[in-house]
Amino acid sequence: MIESIKYQVPSLIWSVIILVLCNMPMHNVSKSVRFFEGFDKTVHLGLFFVLTVFLLNGLSKWSGEYQFSITTLIKIIVSTFVFGGLIEILQWKFFNYRSAEWWDLFADMTGVSMAVFSYVLMHKKRDFTFE
Repeated sequence: MIESIKYQVPSLIWSVIILVLCNMPMHNVSKSVRFFEGFDKTVHLGLFFVLTVFLLNGLSKWSGEYQFSITTLIKIIVSTFVFGGLIEILQWKFFNYRSAEWWDLFADMTGVSMAVFSYVLMHKKRDFTFE
């Protein structure tokens, strides 16, 4: 287990970055001219997309394989869901300058789903040939 952690260093660092960014005060970002409505959801989607890519990449480097069982993919989806949920609980209970929203968690899981779909699509076995 300790050996597998060294392959997950990028995802661990990215998780800390997500935790800090999602819990720091964002004064009037939604009212700023520079940001569009829904910018926050796009950021959540992107952060969790990258986190999932890091998780899958670290797992493939550790295992030496690029194809995973459905159980492994479900574990990644569930663990990122729990992480996103914990961030929303922190925002709801501890950080009064942030608000917890179901749509943030939905955006998180959309990013995770996009990353898993992309990874599976890129690393599926190709059973066809061009002749």
